[in-house]
Amino acid sequence: MNQAPTDFWSKLRAELAHLITVNRSDRRWPMPFAAALSSGLPLLVGAWFGHLDYGLISSLGGLVFLYLLETPMYHRMVALLACAFAMVASYAIGVFSQLYAPASVPALTVTTIVVTMACRYYNMPPPGSFFFVLAASVGAHTPGGILEVPLKVGLLAMGCLLASLIAFIYSLLMLRHQAPKPIPATPKPTFDFVVFDSVVIGVFVGLALTLAQILQLAQPYWVPISCLAVIQGMTLRAVWTKQIHRIVGTGIGLLLAWGVLLLPLTPWTLPLVMITLAFCVEMLVVRHYALAAIFITPLTILLVEAATLGQTAPATLIHGRFWDTVLGCLVGLLGGVCLHSPRFRACLGPLIRRLMPSGLIAVTPSP
Repeated sequence: MNQAPTDFWSKLRAELAHLITVNRSDRRWPMPFAAALSSGLPLLVGAWFGHLDYGLISSLGGLVFLYLLETPMYHRMVALLACAFAMVASYAIGVFSQLYAPASVPALTVTTIVVTMACRYYNMPPPGSFFFVLAASVGAHTPGGILEVPLKVGLLAMGCLLASLIAFIYSLLMLRHQAPKPIPATPKPTFDFVVFDSVVIGVFVGLALTLAQILQLAQPYWVPISCLAVIQGMTLRAVWTKQIHRIVGTGIGLLLAWGVLLLPLTPWTLPLVMITLAFCVEMLVVRHYALAAIFITPLTILLVEAATLGQTAPATLIHGRFWDTVLGCLVGLLGGVCLHSPRFRACLGPLIRRLMPSGLIAVTPSP
């Protein structure tokens, strides 16, 4: 009779142990430092010229460094430049979509589907499509007129080029001490993995943005980003774990963000704070996502809000970010349940097959 409570507590302890497990990693400090530098240098340049808002846009482009592979030089640089082009294109789509508000949801949905398909077709490792969708979402919620579009896209492109240059120098130094990893073989793409999953992920990311707009959230861009971060898990267990990690990490991170926002930040100290946060994120993200989310939260708040700090009370930003994250994680969890449901796949899969243009993408039938 006492077996059921015993089983419950055993399963609860096992679940907690799984959630707090810190993974081992061989990532050393040069990579996180180079990644932080890629995002931080544009901010320092912006501070030098008195245009921190310009530096923030270029800093967003600096995130492309995170797509640097550990393969031979000729392969890693070509792949990185392709990712830089995708980052610029995604941001440009987002910036154009904000000129006509009703276009933001379909633009983000289609962008998510396309970049997720590309990442899965070419078997790209994490972060996958995440930062491309982040760029599109931020671009779609950055106010401005049509005459500002070339300037914004150009600034982001320069950030991508600077990150590529840093990646080239970093690779030259690192390849002197360690041999590159072999280029991994690209597995045959299947319909379910490349097409079906991408469409479902894109639809739920669009749904998350729609709900954010219906609820008239102050910063709706973070809801679809939180949704994407959760739904990208390869298994339903991974989706559940990512949701818990993101909510808990964000909750603690908001306290850190509150403390950072209370500091007397200047155009020169702000980039240094963001470089430090980015370094901590890259050191921790491969070990434990919740620990990384603690530093991701203030970093992303500063990345988007730094140019307007002081115009909004810190409490308002903190409150809004928490509920944005919760809403996005719940939509992502719902999408993850659908994504890993055999019945859902059986119902929707044939419809997507019929709607997909013949020969659009060469995939093998799923088993």
